[in-house]
Amino acid sequence: MRASGSTWCAGWPRHTEGAPGRTASRARAQPSIWSCPARRPTATRSGPRRPAARRRHDCRWRVDGVVKPHLKKAAPHRTSRCDDSPPEALLHGIEEFNRQEFFEQHETLEGIWIKEPDAVRYLYQGILQVGVGFYHWRRGNWRGAVAKLGHGLDKLEAYRPRCMTIDVERLITETVALREELQRRGPADLPAFPPPGLPQVHRIIRRV
Repeated sequence: MRASGSTWCAGWPRHTEGAPGRTASRARAQPSIWSCPARRPTATRSGPRRPAARRRHDCRWRVDGVVKPHLKKAAPHRTSRCDDSPPEALLHGIEEFNRQEFFEQHETLEGIWIKEPDAVRYLYQGILQVGVGFYHWRRGNWRGAVAKLGHGLDKLEAYRPRCMTIDVERLITETVALREELQRRGPADLPAFPPPGLPQVHRIIRRV
């Protein structure tokens, strides 16, 4: 059980893509996927009590109100880890991204960026957020698409042109073009998804 006065963090519920994060008791105040607001538990909180596994999922960023040290807000910056080979989980998340399995790539990449103490975690998070931006676009959510694509681009900027063999420059360039198109057309004229030239995450592998 949560201790009285502790904070908890609402994540993305683990269920099918039909209505992510939308349940009858939470639809009115659904947080964004990464806004992760701190809430004070009350005795009158409506709705059924969540399973223990879900409560642990919600609280993995915070324990009794204390943010895990390496997740405290810091600016993305290039790191020597960019010269390393990508971890298997990153490659798996990229494969899901490129198959347009944006819900699944979120789950995969979230699992590694949260655990990564090095600043290269923002590379993982940037790719993740770009994928979630496309997820929102596919669901017709113009505001969510523009916001999440922007967040992802901000994270990726420090890692251009290349990091962990990822062609960051190309991903940024192609995503910026689509985000600008969304902004130009506005929510009333949201283009169909997928658009022509939907970005994929490419790798640059130097042969020796």
